[in-house]
Amino acid sequence: MTAPRRIGIRLGVTAALLVLGVVIGLIFENVWLGVLLAAIVWLGWFLGFESRQGGNSGVNDEDRGIEL
Repeated sequence: MTAPRRIGIRLGVTAALLVLGVVIGLIFENVWLGVLLAAIVWLGWFLGFESRQGGNSGVNDEDRGIEL
């Protein structure tokens, strides 16, 4: 996958999760809670995305760490 495409995917997912977090925050009447939840989900997605792109998906080796 090319670098500009990866950056586009990262920015697109980041923006979508931020908007979704704000909407969820408005539903719960606490925007910061929604943004915090979106940040937690984004972090998990980001770690999985980068692991998959780096060829480390499915690796469960004690020397290299445990997969997400």
